[in-house]
Amino acid sequence: MMQEKNKARTSNLCVDGQALWTDLMDTARFGKTPKGGIRRLTLTQEDKQVRDWFMQTCESLGCTVSYDSMGNLFARRPGQDNTLPPITMGSHLDTQPTGGKFDGILGVLGGLSVLRALHKSGYITRHPIELINWTNEEGSRFSPPMMCSGVFAGVFTEEDVLEKRDRAGIRFGDELDTIGYRGAEPCGQHPLTAYFELHIEQGPILEAEDKTIGIVTGIQGARWYEVTVRGKDAHAGSTPMPLRHDALLASAKMIEAVSLVAKEHSPSAVGTVGLLENRPNSSNVVPGEVFFTIDIRDPDDAVVLKMEQDLMQRLQQIAENGGVTIEVVQIWDAPAVHFDQQCVNMVEEAAAEGNYPARRIVSGPGHDAGYVARVAPTAMIFVPCKDGLSHNEEESITKAHAEAGANVLLEAVLKADQFFNLSE
Repeated sequence: MMQEKNKARTSNLCVDGQALWTDLMDTARFGKTPKGGIRRLTLTQEDKQVRDWFMQTCESLGCTVSYDSMGNLFARRPGQDNTLPPITMGSHLDTQPTGGKFDGILGVLGGLSVLRALHKSGYITRHPIELINWTNEEGSRFSPPMMCSGVFAGVFTEEDVLEKRDRAGIRFGDELDTIGYRGAEPCGQHPLTAYFELHIEQGPILEAEDKTIGIVTGIQGARWYEVTVRGKDAHAGSTPMPLRHDALLASAKMIEAVSLVAKEHSPSAVGTVGLLENRPNSSNVVPGEVFFTIDIRDPDDAVVLKMEQDLMQRLQQIAENGGVTIEVVQIWDAPAVHFDQQCVNMVEEAAAEGNYPARRIVSGPGHDAGYVARVAPTAMIFVPCKDGLSHNEEESITKAHAEAGANVLLEAVLKADQFFNLSE
């Protein structure tokens, strides 16, 4: 239940908004792009650089930092009773190939600002407090996304993830060893009491409604597919149109079908083809093979299933009509997530006590919190991003919104520290 706006805050602590903004701008140099964005792909040297910075900064605030067998980082601030599992915060430091300065890292650095506030005040919580960086949230180099929070939650096996390869054939486990972040603790054996994740909305709703805080109640369901369409390479000048087996032409119709199916399952369904490779990719050769990805989502798992069924029928028919073959492999299935009601209430109360305009919202994108919710009480906090733009170098938020989100995170963590004391 939302508390009255004049209800006393859990504490009189506040984050240092300027320090948080400085951290956001400082870490943007790791993988900085000419257009002002960030290219910091998982397990690259840029990823190592920001991880090293994270470790050093957390240690300067009195935390101990460890990492598990998947490279997930845990910065731990001791509590009054260190036998208790920690109250945790987190997100990710990796980015898209043309990412912005705030996606993911706001949650990590917002959590860092919470640790800084506790450190400067000398406030000791009952539980230890931990800040987590999850490895490979984006899935842009190694698919699927959220792989290592997925291992943590038992969705994927450690062995399978270590064998994953990027599009260049480079093995995940080898790259984890190269940057020196494979730990001894088996992934998933790190106990949690509760988990909170701060993130930019990555959509336009909060900005359009002039809301500062999104109280995230859950995450919509999503499925990803890899599609290979095979036709026949042929000379562009001498092969008559009726005799062609054009893989790219068929793929173009399939891509249109993805959009049509999503529109037919309105109002909330979405469908995207975001990666496409054409072979042999020569100007005077009829394309013989095309590879592309499909991403479909909706808050209702039944709608996602119906979209899949409709889409697969259409893709097969297009292949038959075009004289090509099609292979579809599902690489990710993430059912809709409903966050813990007590943790959601803590976020809502924290927003009200800070007098921040807020609304409840369902997340369109997936997040590590979706997998963590399988093993611990979990909630998320959103702040607006300009024009709803994300996964883009022009991604932008305001300093005031970053500070507000971090303050709500701080208060939610302190509420959880009190609540779970009473319930244990």
